[in-house]
Amino acid sequence: MIIGLGSDLCNIERIQASLDRFGARFENRVFTAVEQAKANRRPFTKAGTLAKRFAAKEAFSKAVGTGFKRGVFMKDIGVVNAPSGAPTLALAGGAKARLDAMTPDGHVALVHLTLTDDHPWAQAFVIIEAMPKNEIE
Repeated sequence: MIIGLGSDLCNIERIQASLDRFGARFENRVFTAVEQAKANRRPFTKAGTLAKRFAAKEAFSKAVGTGFKRGVFMKDIGVVNAPSGAPTLALAGGAKARLDAMTPDGHVALVHLTLTDDHPWAQAFVIIEAMPKNEIE
């Protein structure tokens, strides 16, 4: 069953302006080390790479119904790639706690993420699915 749904649209030029104005301070406050490393490997599309990840963080915060309140912080939500290459989220701290709290007993939460960009826009959708533990193998 679907227990959360969120989407976000982020302006890539806004992220570039934050990078230009605040540099590493902005990156370190918002993005995980894994996200920063991936973006740094893409110097010509760094702002777009980070904008998609920013949108994913916003989409997740909407999917769990908190926004960035009640202990859910941007740095606790990290975009990573599954072994298949598909993007997914690595959660820590308050973000993980909120997901755990909203997951029904006897279920496991699966986070589905899709990212796209077409300058000047980056977009992310998050679907949180609760699967019965006995159906997960």
